[in-house]
Formats: sequence, C-alpha cells, structure tokens
Amino acid sequence: MRDHRDHPLGEMFQTLTERNFGKVGLKERELPTYVADVLTDFTHVDRLYKLRNARGERIEDVGEMLLEGDLRHRATSLERERSVRKHIGDFTLFFTGMFPEQIRSRRNWWRLDRWLDWIETGKESYRIVGMFDMGPYAREAALYRRLSDHFDFMVVGLNYVRDDLKQMGDARYEIGREILGD
Repeated sequence: MRDHRDHPLGEMFQTLTERNFGKVGLKERELPTYVADVLTDFTHVDRLYKLRNARGERIEDVGEMLLEGDLRHRATSLERERSVRKHIGDFTLFFTGMFPEQIRSRRNWWRLDRWLDWIETGKESYRIVGMFDMGPYAREAALYRRLSDHFDFMVVGLNYVRDDLKQMGDARYEIGREILGD
C-alpha cells in the first residue's frame, strides 16, 4: 500500500478521515491514517482488484477471496493467507464505507457473497491479520486488531467521508461510482 502523503488526494483523505472518525468517537490518529492510505491506494482500480487466482484471473467476489486466502483451499502459504485477509479487510471496509450500494448490485453478489456479511468478514479478516504477531509483522499486529475492533465505527466514519465528497462535488468520487458500476 502506498503512503497517502505521496498522492495528490492523500492529504484530503487524511483530513476527511480524521474529522469524520472523530465524529464517531475514533480519536487515535493511526486508524484514519491507515484508512486514508487505503482510500488513496484504491483510487487505482487495479489495486482495488489486485487479487488474482492461480489462473491469473482477477478476483472480485469476496467469497472467492476467502477461498483464495484459506490454507485449506487455495492459499499456498501463511504469507498468502495474511496478504489476502488484509486485502479482504481493506476491500470490505472500502465498499461498506464508501459504496455500500455496490455490495447489493455487484455482478456476482448472488454467488458466494450472498451468504456473507461484509462487515463481519472485514472484522474477521483484520482480526486474523492481527494474529500474525511475530517476526516482521509483530509491530503492526496491534493495529489490525484495532481495525477489527473498530470496523463498525470506521464504516460509519467513511459514510460521512462519502457524504463530504458528494457535497464537495468531487468529480473523482463520481468517476469512482461510474467505474464501480453505480
């Protein structure tokens, strides 16, 4: 994931997430900074849909993502499990917060996704990433546990960010909606 400070939209996302997360009681700076990085990263659709299956095909369905990140099914290593689960957390947070209407209208929502509660899936994914608390991941494990614990509040905060972008008449938000098929 890219640092939002290196992107033209990054500071705007940082300001909006800080302000709106504060509205829902999330005062620590690390959560809005992480989410500003996610928003910045996902302004590039290729990063939003970066997961690929063994055939190199783009994975858009959360149920398929879960299978891809499960060692009992398709994941080939713990690193793959962690990476996919992190992406699922980011992906579900992004959609539930910024484009909740897209969850119901997604092309494949009727497949595996229809059985999933996106918020619970996002929480669980971040919680699993937070369990990787040794070696190179030890320092960031606590952050992912907090992302899991505060997922609901971050979704509401992102709903406020979305509303702010709409009120600002930000053309990039509208372009994003068009790309995602709204």
